[in-house]
Amino acid sequence: MSEQSPRQEFSGLRMGRPFGIPVYVSWTWFIVAAFITMMFGPRVRQMLPELDSVVAYAVAFVFAVLLYVSVLLHELAHSVLAKSYGLPVRRITLYLLGGVSEIEKEPPTPGKEFMVAAAGPALSLGLAGLGLAADVYVINDGGVPEVLIWQLWVANLIVGVFNLLPGLPLDGGRMLRAGVWKLTSNPGSGTIVAAWGGRVLAVFLVVTPIVMTLSGGEELDITDLVWPMVLASFIWIGATQSLRVAKIRARIPRVNARALARRAIPITAETPLSEALRQATEQRAGALVVVDHDGKPLAIVNETAVQATPEHRRPWVNVGSLAKSLEPTMVLAADLTGEPLIEAMREAPGSEYLLVEDGGEIFGVLATADVNRVFTGV
Repeated sequence: MSEQSPRQEFSGLRMGRPFGIPVYVSWTWFIVAAFITMMFGPRVRQMLPELDSVVAYAVAFVFAVLLYVSVLLHELAHSVLAKSYGLPVRRITLYLLGGVSEIEKEPPTPGKEFMVAAAGPALSLGLAGLGLAADVYVINDGGVPEVLIWQLWVANLIVGVFNLLPGLPLDGGRMLRAGVWKLTSNPGSGTIVAAWGGRVLAVFLVVTPIVMTLSGGEELDITDLVWPMVLASFIWIGATQSLRVAKIRARIPRVNARALARRAIPITAETPLSEALRQATEQRAGALVVVDHDGKPLAIVNETAVQATPEHRRPWVNVGSLAKSLEPTMVLAADLTGEPLIEAMREAPGSEYLLVEDGGEIFGVLATADVNRVFTGV
């Protein structure tokens, strides 16, 4: 499964950089490895009774490791193809329920979206085919290698088929999204359809075993629903997050630097805060920009710092002491709108940005808080 993910702190083991892509293993993997080892160990002893318990559980642990190597290859298929399309890949994370490729931009066309999504299941199904061929024609002596290969090709078959199911956040959901995007020329519509497909799939995963058990006249065992409910919860949460992202993206075109900017007045660093605020009120400005004596902008007076300064101290505080120096990345073109504006702000996170005209004249100050209000309530 591949997805776009927000920047966040991460705790885990860094395993390497295949194809220049950082790969991390979450601490939750050890929980899954232990679970697979405990569940698969008795089966190994059943299939290979000549092995003692220690060796059988060691084989089970090797299977857990090889299974996650298969998951890593699945994610690498997504990520390598995405990189070939010029899409930045932040990292691959192996965690409790599989893996995630953190691709930081959406593919620009539905065709590329489809190909990136399909790459993972295609590789898993390819591994399953190779494993089946090896199991039938190469290693068929009934020993440890055959047991491992048999389990791995079956596991890759399940992973490949499961990920093709048509609902976000699964790869099949992204393929469905690409199809709807192609038909409607609207990626947002594709996301909504695929996300609701994910919700339907989540309900199906829980309801189906219940119906099958009850229709067969058997007594329902709640423990049999634990794994379907875990998978259903994962899919439901991912689909819900996709719907939220779709709503956010639908509002991105409303983000207009000029429309959201606060009018700013230039002020020298030595000016008392009280005088600067008087001038701002007189000129109906909502921001203060510190300039040198040639009018070149140097810094933006921090609104939070102004509000924290008691009124009786404002005549004795110079605006320069409350200003944040302007880095080149904090100066944006006043004509920016939509995705380019969001991307520029993402590249240089800050609370305020100076907007300038093509000739370098100051247009105003764009506050991140004002941009965030566009998305409030999503």
